[in-house]
Amino acid sequence: DSPHSIAKAAATARPTGVGFWRRTLDVVAAGMGLALFAPLLGTIALVIMLTSGGPVLFRQTRLTGGRREYMILKFRTMRVDQSGPEITATCDVRITAVGDFLRRTHLDELPQLVNVLRGDMTLVGPRPETPALAARYPHECQWVLEHRPGLTGPTQVRPRDFNDIPVGVLDPEQWYLEHLVPQRVVMDATYLDLPSVAATFRVLMDTARHVIRPGVSDRGQWNVG
Repeated sequence: DSPHSIAKAAATARPTGVGFWRRTLDVVAAGMGLALFAPLLGTIALVIMLTSGGPVLFRQTRLTGGRREYMILKFRTMRVDQSGPEITATCDVRITAVGDFLRRTHLDELPQLVNVLRGDMTLVGPRPETPALAARYPHECQWVLEHRPGLTGPTQVRPRDFNDIPVGVLDPEQWYLEHLVPQRVVMDATYLDLPSVAATFRVLMDTARHVIRPGVSDRGQWNVG
């Protein structure tokens, strides 16, 4: 079956909210994480200011549950006042040297703990999507936009299968929408069908293993992040 037909089959009715226990886990984990990583967050902010100037944080409009907009927070990894496609190549000239390290180690994602604490995001869920790309999602994949996005998720820790776009693709955004989004939606459904606390912990452990021992990625590959 094609990814589109599989994604359509995955679009079964499922609760879209975050239950009491998952929300409790979100608040406790995000609060503890921000307290625990406060020295690291301060150090990263200082390094960004000293090496590239400009704002420390990258802010961008994304969609949360019910397609409501919110402002996602990340450490800035690109040069100031440089525009380009929403999908970023690993070797993108816009990425700073510090930004490359932050991306490879996923440390640029730490400020999203604030989004989790606010309730814009949850610990585990689909990828936070921009309104522009979400508007171009295939119809059979639109249902995933009703769910609260996650700091991590089943697809976000498997870069080769669900995040990388082959070198030489003329329109990486269109390739992402036609090929990767349907595959991501199917994988997200494996968690969203039964988003229990136990399932949440399994994804978090998978994420921890990926961060500690990341897979090798080809230089020049397009990475959706």
